[in-house]
Amino acid sequence: MNLNIPNTLTLFRMAIIPVFILAFYWSHPEAHIIATSIFFVASISDWFDGYLARKLNQQSALGAFIDPLADKLMVVIVLILLATRYPDNIWLLVSTIVIIAREIIISSLREWMASQGKDNIVVVSFAGKAKTFAQLWALGFLIYAEELFGMPIFTIGIVLIVWAAVLTLFSMLTYLRAAWSTITNAG
Repeated sequence: MNLNIPNTLTLFRMAIIPVFILAFYWSHPEAHIIATSIFFVASISDWFDGYLARKLNQQSALGAFIDPLADKLMVVIVLILLATRYPDNIWLLVSTIVIIAREIIISSLREWMASQGKDNIVVVSFAGKAKTFAQLWALGFLIYAEELFGMPIFTIGIVLIVWAAVLTLFSMLTYLRAAWSTITNAG
């Protein structure tokens, strides 16, 4: 196993998921601050592992596998926890379904395209990066969920998660359009 610095950061991100879950359900008055902090540490470590992999020339096959896995695990788990905490918020529920469905569809598409020898067609796009950026901010706001300096943080989080869901659909369509000729020519 290639445990360079970027891969170690990615594994760290996966390892703190159970800690995040405990903080999310903790009944302490400051639990929302702790859970949000853990989530942002995970989000920042995602940026750092990619940056360090490129800067230190430590990109690896293991990193290419575990980095998106760590991202998807954290996002999907947080979405499910939030959807179960706020089951009456239709905007959150629909956004959760859209985001999780997109992750499954695009992961399957990437795997299938790789089996066709065309994995270079469904590489990460600007739309995918914008979607991720919007998701992370939305989830951070929704985890925190308390007013801050008079700002309705939860409401801002809902607006951002709906925007993230729209970007999610747009990025999915971008990937599907890029792969369309391969899909339609498959026998």
